Amino acid sequence: MKAFQLTGRAVGIGHPTFIIAEIGLVHDGSLGMAHSYIDAVADTGADAIKFQTHIAEAESTSDEAFRLNCFCQDDIRYDYWMRTGFTFEQWEGLFEHCTERGLCFLSTPFSTTAVDWLQKIGVPGWKIGSGDLTNQELRDALMATRKPVIFSAGLAFWEEVEAVAEEFCSRNIPVAILQCTSKYPSPLDETGLNVIDDIQSSFGIPSGLSDHSGTVFPGLAAVARGVPILEVHVVFDKRMFGPDVKASITLENLVFLVKSRDMFGLISKPVNKDAEAIQMGEMRNLFGRSLALKQDLEKGTVLSSEHLTLKKPGTGISPNAMQDIIGESLKTDVSASRLLRYKDIGWD
Repeated sequence: MKAFQLTGRAVGIGHPTFIIAEIGLVHDGSLGMAHSYIDAVADTGADAIKFQTHIAEAESTSDEAFRLNCFCQDDIRYDYWMRTGFTFEQWEGLFEHCTERGLCFLSTPFSTTAVDWLQKIGVPGWKIGSGDLTNQELRDALMATRKPVIFSAGLAFWEEVEAVAEEFCSRNIPVAILQCTSKYPSPLDETGLNVIDDIQSSFGIPSGLSDHSGTVFPGLAAVARGVPILEVHVVFDKRMFGPDVKASITLENLVFLVKSRDMFGLISKPVNKDAEAIQMGEMRNLFGRSLALKQDLEKGTVLSSEHLTLKKPGTGISPNAMQDIIGESLKTDVSASRLLRYKDIGWD
């Protein structure tokens, strides 16, 4: 399974899940809010933060319709892209801020102009939405950079996924394709974790989940399975404005998901039970049992099963020796308040 690097982090099967916090446009055009998200995501321990680089004149026209009728201050969607977009210099500042905080900066380009901007800024790789998986012009621009590309496949047919995987692999360009359900929010029973396995087994490339459910559950399931990549939409508060808020989780949810990566060890690190028991020798003695008497007995008593019981700790005669002990006579008086010893029956 082909792995690749993003800002010093390995992405692929056999490595901890690479967690991307998708901010998209929940900053609603506020540069200060975008910078605030960088600090907040960095504090969660996530690997990457992802924005969207929209350049209105390069990607849209006045014919583009809104996905949801919730933009009361924008007459057409072109106006929305204009209002929420940043300048090249502002994107440079966001990239530098991520570098300072140790975050991998990603931003989805929605035009070849956006690819040029982000390439100049120095992005380590690309994350592309499923709407552009079949965009040959954009794919050509991405392949020219030779940098790793992560595609979402929410709107794609299987043959389109296959074509993209073959195109990038044939050129030795690192590529990953994520299972995604393009509904906002997406129902839990339509998450489709099985598609992750299908992509990895069919094409030999990393896969993962781009989640739009607005809950932690698909992300938890994905991390527990050890998927290479998990992308989740993130928002400061579920009461905020924007079309993706319902499909987002909170920063507190993101912290929980990041911590859940400890589950990766449950899958990837098998335990040898005998070796584990050896390491637990002191605890085995502490909680184990040894042969002892039910009541005080005098010297000369011939031991029977009615005389014997098991008491803590496990540092005395093993319970497995009970049948050998039965029939032996005591060589001294023995109290029930202590463990039976071999010298009590003259065996040492």
